[in-house]
Amino acid sequence: MPHGDDEYASALTAAAGHATAWLQSLKDRDVGPRLPAHDLTGPFGGPLPASGMPAADVVDLLAHTAEPGLMAMPSGRFFGWVIGGTLPAALAADWLVSAWDQNAGLRYATPAMAAIEESAGAWLLELLGLPEAADVGFVTGATMANFTGMAAGRWRLLTDAGWDLDRDGLSGAPRIRCFVGRERHDTVDLGLRYLGLGRPVVVDADDQGRLIPEALEAALAEGTGPALVCLQAGNLHSGAFDPFPEAIRVARKHGAWVHIDGAFGLWAAAAPELSHLTRGYEDADSWGTDAHKTLNVPYDCGIAIVRDASALRSAMGLHASYLVHDAEGPGDPFEKVPELSRRARGVPVWAALKSLGRDGLAGQVRGLAAAAAQIAAGLADLDGVEVLNDVGYTQVSVAFGDDATTRAVTARIIEDGKVWMSGSRWRDRDILRVSVSNWRTSRQEVETAVAAVGTALAAVRGG
Repeated sequence: MPHGDDEYASALTAAAGHATAWLQSLKDRDVGPRLPAHDLTGPFGGPLPASGMPAADVVDLLAHTAEPGLMAMPSGRFFGWVIGGTLPAALAADWLVSAWDQNAGLRYATPAMAAIEESAGAWLLELLGLPEAADVGFVTGATMANFTGMAAGRWRLLTDAGWDLDRDGLSGAPRIRCFVGRERHDTVDLGLRYLGLGRPVVVDADDQGRLIPEALEAALAEGTGPALVCLQAGNLHSGAFDPFPEAIRVARKHGAWVHIDGAFGLWAAAAPELSHLTRGYEDADSWGTDAHKTLNVPYDCGIAIVRDASALRSAMGLHASYLVHDAEGPGDPFEKVPELSRRARGVPVWAALKSLGRDGLAGQVRGLAAAAAQIAAGLADLDGVEVLNDVGYTQVSVAFGDDATTRAVTARIIEDGKVWMSGSRWRDRDILRVSVSNWRTSRQEVETAVAAVGTALAAVRGG
């Protein structure tokens, strides 16, 4: 079937209509999907037809069939995991990224993409108070952002130890000792596994999940050789931040590379009222975050930031005769990420920052933290609800007495559908975890969330 310019127009018009209807439905629709995946595989599957259908009809079929299986993650009443929404400018910019269809790996080939991403990177360093000369790479998410930062650390540590990683690989190399807090995110371990660095040494943490510097000192002192220390900006359950000045001082004493996993917490630095949480984190070597979380850009967009540009580009870059380099530029985007081919993920970041400005971003981050505090206060006023964490950022963890009751309340909330909150386990207890990550979450959504929890708890008690 031939595809002409008019078919682009009809397909995009159809997509715009369905997208607008979806976004307008978020205010009132239940958050959870109405159908499970096994009920949708039939309508989407079956034998592939011999003949195709017009593009606009494909879009209509796709939207109508998918609708009952969609989770209203962009809703201001979605508090599951740590998943943000999407700002209008960022969403529209992402549509343009798809329409432009640029492979953003080469600066020479896609100068507009390179210029936009370089500008976004410079803004990020300024907003987050990180070294002006650091390199910024746009990856798929926080997992790959952490992987990228730690890959640069691996290269630097082994090079300084006299080992040629590129030539000789890891076999026979000096062992890099890796240290993580007891409550790090599991994707940090995953990144270390991808890098062939094995299981890390687990350092004790306090009751909010903050790594204890004295325990880090004791662990580092037990051996010698290259060391990589992973710290955390924003604990998954408590939202707590590691004590960066003290922990980094200890790491430096032992010559360690310091990476900070700031999937959602790195953005606290952009709000003056919350920047004390990240005090001293600028002295680390690398940082990872996810722009889809607190910044609210579309999936997928992780950000890897590395102080030592030569280490990052040595770890991630390659040289090939067919690649045309921009001799006047600061290097190619592909040298800073694990991919050669990729979409221009930094463009929606640029659009989000341009639409918000410095004050708007600070207000957005401040608003998320304020909503979390309001939810915590409202839940604490309910009889039988225990708020387990010190709510200083965007996470709230609560329990309802025994584990069975907590699980039942969590299930009831999800079944009811007015809000979505995910269960977890923390400090040897089943909990309900509330993550405030969406710019749409207003006072009304906060009140709805508290009321939904109260209704679910009453139903469980009455049942």
